[in-house]
Amino acid sequence: MAAELPDYYFRVRENGAIVFRVDTENRQRRIDMDQIAIINIKNGEYKPHGDRELSKEDDAAIVEWMQARMELLALRDMDDIHRAVDYMNITTQWVQSKADDEQLEDITDVLLLAMHDLRSVLVRKKADRMMRDNDK
Repeated sequence: MAAELPDYYFRVRENGAIVFRVDTENRQRRIDMDQIAIINIKNGEYKPHGDRELSKEDDAAIVEWMQARMELLALRDMDDIHRAVDYMNITTQWVQSKADDEQLEDITDVLLLAMHDLRSVLVRKKADRMMRDNDK
């Protein structure tokens, strides 16, 4: 079992991760996890834990994990947006076929404001892209 364990463990947290070096080469044959660094995915930085100095292998493993994590988070963001589009369609169908007057009164204004806000941002971003494309 010990040979199957990775050299590093990344405990994911909201803005990144805590990095541990995994050690199974000890007398007790137990798993030791030594915290070596803290990662901040939002700003793309990491720093050693305490007075520790990171090795080249540590740096490489951390950078590789950060790249993979950012790719995964980007994929999740896009999946969330596609799900939002699906949910908007489901909501439209619900409004058209099932919602009663009381339910519609409860959600109409907040939904219209959210949709107006989204539309405004999408139109502005589309115009910005079109202007950039025309400047090329």
